[in-house]
Amino acid sequence: MTIDQQTRLELEAAAYRRLVEHLRKRTDVQNIDLMNLAGFCRNCLSKWMKEESDQRALGLTLDQTREAVYGMPYDSWKQLYQREASPDQQSQFASVMKDPAKHG
Repeated sequence: MTIDQQTRLELEAAAYRRLVEHLRKRTDVQNIDLMNLAGFCRNCLSKWMKEESDQRALGLTLDQTREAVYGMPYDSWKQLYQREASPDQQSQFASVMKDPAKHG
């Protein structure tokens, strides 16, 4: 791919925004399902944003970055959309979390 750095950055940012918007619309997809299948979830995106903010000394809090990803305060999202994880989901999650290469 031959594009300049700024264009690449803009494309990546646009793709990220589309991912976040897609995840906001798919409230039926639980974070544990994302973790079990892909090794990352909405919370990972929030934490990665917080870490990048910290590296730049921007002072964003985890609550702020979660709201940027969820589109609402995290506690509100949990109350509206989060369901209790099944024993199978919990077992899969424990397996994923044992292997750092499988999660973000």
